[in-house]
Amino acid sequence: MKVAVIYASTTGNTEAMANAVCEALKGTGADVIFGTADSADKAAVSSCDVILLGSPAMGAEVLEDTMEEFYTGIENSLSGKKVGIFGSCDWGDGQWLRDWKDRLEGTGATVVGEPLVVHLTPGDEEIEQCKAWAAAVIK
Repeated sequence: MKVAVIYASTTGNTEAMANAVCEALKGTGADVIFGTADSADKAAVSSCDVILLGSPAMGAEVLEDTMEEFYTGIENSLSGKKVGIFGSCDWGDGQWLRDWKDRLEGTGATVVGEPLVVHLTPGDEEIEQCKAWAAAVIK
């Protein structure tokens, strides 16, 4: 199974989540494409069986700019794809992830798992949640 894990991070919190997700996926034997939204190859990501995207909440709970640009660039290729989303925030209640999930469903993508949100820096417990989420969403 080929899985893409693409993320944006401004403080390192979403990056820590992405690293935990990637580590869990590699443990399953998945072929993983891993990278940041500002450098990911859109065509390679679009060819994956499962696409996992991560972004911190910015401003009034919106996607980080490089993730918004990346996502907009692949949005039209997501119909029928399995896509999961995750991210971190230090305020709010995860509205940006619920909005993103609605956008994904509007593309015809199959959203796998519930969006995963971590407040502030992920500790050991949250890192384990990220790993468990990753293993669950690729089943």
